[in-house]
Amino acid sequence: MKRIKLFGLSFLLLAGLAACTDDLNTEPKVELSLEQLLQQDPNAITGIMSKLYGSFALSGPNGPGSSDISDDPGESPFLRGIVNLQDFTADGMKNRWGDNGLDQLTTTSNWDENNKFFRYMYNRAYYTIPQCNNLLLILENVDVANEEQVVSEIRFLRSLAYYYLIDCFGKGVLATEDNFGATTPLPEASRLELFNYVESELLAIESSIPTTNTYGRANKSAARMLLAKLYLNAEVYTGTPRYTDALTYTKKVIDEGGYSLDPNFGSIFSGDNNNSNEIIYPLIADPLVSQSYGNTTYIVNGSLNSATMTLSSYGATEGWGGHRATKAWYGLFGPLGSSTDDRADLFWTSGHTYEMTDYKEWTNGYPSIKFRNSNYFSSSTPTSFSGTDFPLFRLADAYLMYAECVVRGATGGSMTAAVDYVNDVRTRSNAVIITAGDLTLDFLIDERGRELNLEGHRRSDLIRFGKFTGGSYLWPWKGNTLNGTAIPSTYKLFPIPVQALQANPNLTQNPGY
Repeated sequence: MKRIKLFGLSFLLLAGLAACTDDLNTEPKVELSLEQLLQQDPNAITGIMSKLYGSFALSGPNGPGSSDISDDPGESPFLRGIVNLQDFTADGMKNRWGDNGLDQLTTTSNWDENNKFFRYMYNRAYYTIPQCNNLLLILENVDVANEEQVVSEIRFLRSLAYYYLIDCFGKGVLATEDNFGATTPLPEASRLELFNYVESELLAIESSIPTTNTYGRANKSAARMLLAKLYLNAEVYTGTPRYTDALTYTKKVIDEGGYSLDPNFGSIFSGDNNNSNEIIYPLIADPLVSQSYGNTTYIVNGSLNSATMTLSSYGATEGWGGHRATKAWYGLFGPLGSSTDDRADLFWTSGHTYEMTDYKEWTNGYPSIKFRNSNYFSSSTPTSFSGTDFPLFRLADAYLMYAECVVRGATGGSMTAAVDYVNDVRTRSNAVIITAGDLTLDFLIDERGRELNLEGHRRSDLIRFGKFTGGSYLWPWKGNTLNGTAIPSTYKLFPIPVQALQANPNLTQNPGY
């Protein structure tokens, strides 16, 4: 089946916002404990696992109005946070709503520890992590089928949550099954400590996580891709470059994963993208059984507006009129209408202006129509919620990561292969092929923007390429000015939310806040 069905039993509801208010002790308030449930029905592990997977895209177990944490169910889902913090803070996309902190993100200015969107991401990570810890402890005393595989998947999901803490906040507490139930606040863990922990976890599960798995669940390539991402950004995270290690694991994904580039770029972001052999690890969505305002519904509906667009053409019944691309994204393809690149056509231009002179004006800038809820290969009926899965990891990204590592001097790869991989990505979209002389870091950061924008990578990419802070690279509304201005280097990290600081006196604020 395409979808992992939600497992909406009451025992999965955790106690409030324990992740921040009770030092990560999330004890299920239930009549039947998880351990008792699994002893009675070991097959229940499938439903419990689906809950963990769903925590990265859904708000809660009882539909889009429910929430696992005491934050807004519409605004706080994990995937929505990835888009807000990775794409709206960067050069390509801007949001016009401005509701209580969103302006700070879309203008990369005036960030502070009270911004609710920072809290959402932090809380969501520390909601998933204790659930993983609790389940790992229970599995020490309960036998379930394929237990080694189940444990490896749980450790992958925990590592994924920690990865976003490393990338976004650079510190936190290291909560594991070993200190689960601690009665005193856990000590602060540095970025390096969190990095080393995630690295050790992913290396440990590489042999036990399956080579192939049910759609929507992690396999060996997903774990290797996350490890490659960790190594790719290691110089930012730890001060020590690990590009050779990044290349090693990227190469494993490419050579051993069995994935192939989808011949149709648009199909990767359509309602039937579960059929794509390019997607390595998706966050799944369904318009009926996994409705959420925070999965790709946020991207699709947020980029549409019936005032200037035809919603049904993109499989939607609602348009929220929020997100538009700046010229820093669509300008990567050259003058409008001059490029043969199919990716250049994925913007709605009618009734909209090239310049974003007012980021709060809907018709300023071009909405992205990259993601849509309509099927690519068959007819479909428009729905209020999106059924398009989010490709968190896909093969084209691995190809570009390989090329970047080679250009940065990693050993174990070749320039010939790097150029071939980049050209595979480009020719798929009818873009002009390049030669080895064209393959520079400046070219690669632009190509990553052309290929991967709105997929939750852009802020991290700009930081790694030295283009996010400072004034060497400006984009519209950077630093809250029309043509962009320099922003401080402290913005490479988000502030630790004030609620987390209040809950744990061992936590300290990031510099500059």
